[in-house]
Order: sequence, then structure tokens, then C-alpha cells
Amino acid sequence: MKGYPSDKIRNVALIGHGGCGKTILTEAMLYTTKVVNRLGKVEDGNTVSDFDKEEIARKISISTSLIPIEWKEHKYNILDTPGYFDFVGEVSSALRVAGGAIILLDASSGIEVGTEKVWKYTSDLKMPKFIFINKMDKENVNFDKLLNDLRETFGKAVAPFAIPLGEMNNFKGFINVVDMIGREYNGKECVDIAVTDEMMNAITPIREMLIESVAESDEVLMEKFFGGEEFTTQEIHDGLRKGVLTGDIVPVLVGSAINNIGIHTLLDMISDYMPSPKDMKPYEGIDEKSGNPVARKIDHTAPFSSFVFKTVVDPFVGKISLLKVVSGELKSDMEIFNPEKGEVEKVGNLFLLRGKNQVPTDRVVAGDIAAIAKLQYASTGDTLCDKNHPVKYHKIEFPEPTLFMAVEPKAKGDEEKIGVGLNRLTEEDPTFMIVRNAETKQTLIGGQGDIHINVITNKLKHKFGVDVQLADQRIPFRETIKGKADVQGKHKKQSGGHGQYGDVKIRFEPATEDFIFTEEIFGGSVPRQYIPAVEKGLRECLDTGVLAGYPVVNLKAVLYDGSYHDVDSSEMAFKIAASLAFKKGLEMAKPILLEPVMHVEIVVPEEYMGDIMGDMNKRRGRILGMEPIGDGTQRVVAEAPQAELLKYAIDLRSMTQARGSFTMKFERYDEMPQHLSQKIIESAKAEK
Repeated sequence: MKGYPSDKIRNVALIGHGGCGKTILTEAMLYTTKVVNRLGKVEDGNTVSDFDKEEIARKISISTSLIPIEWKEHKYNILDTPGYFDFVGEVSSALRVAGGAIILLDASSGIEVGTEKVWKYTSDLKMPKFIFINKMDKENVNFDKLLNDLRETFGKAVAPFAIPLGEMNNFKGFINVVDMIGREYNGKECVDIAVTDEMMNAITPIREMLIESVAESDEVLMEKFFGGEEFTTQEIHDGLRKGVLTGDIVPVLVGSAINNIGIHTLLDMISDYMPSPKDMKPYEGIDEKSGNPVARKIDHTAPFSSFVFKTVVDPFVGKISLLKVVSGELKSDMEIFNPEKGEVEKVGNLFLLRGKNQVPTDRVVAGDIAAIAKLQYASTGDTLCDKNHPVKYHKIEFPEPTLFMAVEPKAKGDEEKIGVGLNRLTEEDPTFMIVRNAETKQTLIGGQGDIHINVITNKLKHKFGVDVQLADQRIPFRETIKGKADVQGKHKKQSGGHGQYGDVKIRFEPATEDFIFTEEIFGGSVPRQYIPAVEKGLRECLDTGVLAGYPVVNLKAVLYDGSYHDVDSSEMAFKIAASLAFKKGLEMAKPILLEPVMHVEIVVPEEYMGDIMGDMNKRRGRILGMEPIGDGTQRVVAEAPQAELLKYAIDLRSMTQARGSFTMKFERYDEMPQHLSQKIIESAKAEK
């Protein structure tokens, strides 16, 4: 692939709800640009984008694929992103380096949850975008209704650039409303056809809508419009480009990727209307020398800097870092600095990545996307730059994990291999987290949903040869007391020679701190040198409560009396005496089980508020407050026991058709209801 200057490059993300046809559109682009000589199919597992074993098996995209293509003296870096919500982190990283986005819509399904979400992502980023209505050849497609729904949902910025010719199986092309020309597919290619008088009846109201959008993009054009003057073709194109770049106009195109209809026009429009890197706003970061904020323009003459937006881990090939060059040029054998790690690395194998295929290159200019193999220190979100002009760009904001599951090895001795494999996979996917819980002895993986976690465990098996099974995470319960107890612990043992003797009297009562130990010894009934042993004996017992073996908290112990033996007493004897008193005292002081309570913040559309609140009550939760946050959504603040929230990520998605989201953090421990604590106690006893 030849080199292209920055103004001839377009970085475009394909986004949308799962199943809307992003991967097939990518295939159609590859076919139209003659990179491949036949269209691959997701069903057959032979597409360029979906090459991972998991993607082929599940018939869905799991990670973003980079697909560089050439079209009419331009280079396009197409970023084919997953549509399933479990892999939203892949969309975040793709949008970070894209200049514009194409939102795909399944014509028969209309606006789906994923459509609404990606519209919000791109709107928040003020990113130029097109809407491509795919699958126009399917049954029950009503273009007028689709257009009205789009304008109702997303506003008047939505402007149709094309109207379909034919419907269902007879869908054969469209009329380009901008250039007033028909495009018809004849079975092999799209050819131009003249616009008839009959077609004009359908076009006129749509074109008027478009001309109005053009007029609103420029004050001079607005005056001309109100003066009743006709716009020239060039004025229409310039006005539309300006409107698209500012986000005031969102073109709507129609087509069928599987039949290669609409692809030529879409490819033309990417170069005509999507921003080149030079049109994009500067990248913001921190100047490492001064510590001041800095904004670097995408400029090939500036000092080199780049941003790693994705990492691919392969046990055989090694680590591949995908990066966007922000300024300057990247060449093979260059030395580059990683300010995040404070390390200098040498660029070895520099290439472009197309799916899994490597296309060698020796030079990458500002605005372009490339890949480097086997960088030792770089990870996703890092900046790589010129050591003399160090800069650190802002990290990608990835969503926090919402579902945690424990992973357990199927074969003994695989624990270490699990740890190594999971750590390698976090390099590839920063949206999941590994938590090693020393208390429950579990290794937890936190992800965006059940599909996400299943994919991670399958990758562990196929990439690193470790077979694991998933289990629910164990709840770290606590034990405490509600009452008071006054007990004696006496340890006396005689077995020839020195015996063992320790005798303590201790009062136990509830406390506000985890553990308080005091002594009220008078007259030396327990010698001073043995009092630390008593405290140590009690502290060692705190790890294992009397009800179900959970750690004990909020306990005060007062040593007030005891006795000793001149010969047989020892530190060990008093430790044992203290432990006997601990067990006896806790059993007498009304022991109870405590459970962790979580602080939960849920963001949902208003229409789901009733369901959310009713469900939270069923989970023994308590609503603390609600507040509207705009866009018809509400934030609900609640508290609920952790035991009731283990699968909340799945349940919330089901209740809200994936429109809801939540964050959760530990708040405190509360007493567990008697009938529920009894089950936990019985279960713990059964395991012993």
C-alpha cells in the first residue's frame, strides 16, 4: 500500500446495534475496492474482520478490526466495531482515534437500543457521522417511517441524501438527492440512471429539506435561500460538508451491503464529507516537561507523538500495539519514548494491520493508523512520542466492570497458568478486571456481562491452554455480637514434667471499632508478661467466628481477672486460655451474621423507574433518592446487600432492554435477617 499525506486519510468507525451489518459492510467495501475478489459471510466464518476463533464460533464481532482500504486516491482506515454491549470498550477505543462514524441501521428493525447508545457516544464527542440504513432488501421495510422515526428521535440534523428505488427483493438502488442522479445495481455493478418525472415527485420534498439544511450551514447561503436564488452544485456540496463536519447535518444513506448496493456512493461520501485528520480538533494532553496542558494538531511536520488505542495479544506472534500517529512521522528503527512508563523503545516491525493480515510499511504520517509488534512496555492508552518533546495524551475512559465471577481451574496446579493468561488478556482488553480475594480464596474476573466473561474464559482455553470453570463469587460475611458475656477460659494440662496452666476471665461486649482489647488486672492475678499473650490469642481467634467461621468485627474484650501457676504458666497456655474464653464468650453474647451492603447508582430512562424500584425492594434494597439528569433519564441512588446484586448486571439489562447502567461500591456491613443467616450458617457447617 502506498503512502498517503494526512489530508488524503480518513479514519472512520462503523458503529451500531449488534446484527445491523457492520462486518458485512466492511466486506462489501473490501470487495468494491478490489482487496478481496468475493464477499465473505459472517455465517461462513470467512470475513476479513471477524477472524478470531470466538468471533467465528459465535458469529458476532468481539473486538474492533482495523481495515485499511484505498479509494480514489484516498486511504480509509475502517474500524469495524462490535455491536454487543459487553464489548462497549472496543467502541470507546475506536471512537478515540476515528475522525467520523457511520451508524448502521437494520432497515427491518429500525432504531434499536444500540443505535441510541452510539448516537449518544458520537454526540458527546461532537463527532461527524452518517447514518447508513442497511438491509433495504428485507421484507416489511418502510423508508418513510424510518426517516420520520430518525428525525423524531435524533432531531432535524438527520437529512436524507438518498431515497430508495424499489423495495424488498426489488430494491435495486437509490436516487442521490444531492447530485440528482439515480444509482441502480445491475447484478455486477452500480450504474447511473436518469431521474424521471415520476421520481421527481418523491424527490422534491426530500431535496427541499436538504437545501434548507445547506442554507442553515452558512449565513451567505441563508441570505441567498431567502432571496429565492438557486444554489450551485458546488455551494450545495460545500454547505453540506460544513454542516456534516460541525454535526449540524447527519446524512442518511440507503443500501444493502450483502448485495453491494450503495457502497460506491458511501465510499465517495467518506472522502467528500468525512473529516481528514487536518479537519480534526487537536489532541489534548499534558506537556511532560512543564506539566501544563497542551493540544497538538495533527501535523506531519511537528515532533513525533502517537496514541496506543488497542493491543492484540497472541501467544505465538507476541504483543501487537495499534496506534494512531498524532504528530510527526513514525519510521522503522526509530527510538520512541513512553512517558507513562518512563522507558525508551526501538521500533522494530512496523506494519499496517488488515484484520489479522500484516501489510508491511516503513513510514506512517500524522493522522494515519499503524501497528508495531513486540513493544516491551507499551499498553493500551499509553502515549509514544519523541523523547525531546514528551507529551502524555489523556487516557481512554473505559466502563467499570459490572459483573464478577470466580474462575476455578479444572485441573489441579493450573492456578499459576490462569494468573499468567488473565494478566496477558487484560493487556488486550482493559474493560475486564482481575481481583484476587485473599479472604474468600477466589480469583474473580469482572466484565461487562456474561457473554464478555465467557469469551474471556474461552480465550484462556484456546490461547493459553488453561481450562477453567466459572462459579459465583463468595460473599465476605462478618460476625459480631449484640449482647454481653462474662466468661472464664481455663487451660490446665499435666503430662509429666512441666504442665500447662493459664486462666483468664474476660468480659465481651459490642464495640464501634473492629477490635478493642483492654485489661483491668489488679494484684497480679495475671502477670504482666502474659497479658500480651492473652491479646494475641484473642486476635488470632478473630479470623474465625463461632457461627459460620467468618471474621469477627466490632468486638471489645476486657481482661479483668485470672490466675497463674509459678511453674506451669506460659505465654502459650494463656493464648490457649484466651481462645477458650473467646469461643465461650461469643456463643453467650448473642452472635449475629453481618453482610456487606453496597451503594448503587442506577441510570435508567424514566419509563423503567417503576420496574427498577420494585425490583430493588425485592432485593431487600432501600431507595435513598432520585434525580433527573436530562435526556429523559433518571439517576436512582440505593443501598442493597451484595448477596442480592451478584447478577444485577444481567437483570438490569433484561429489565431495561439494555438501556440502564449502574455503578456499585461497598458501603458498610449490616445485620443479616435471621432466616437468611441460618441458611448461611448451615451451609458453612455442611462444608466442614
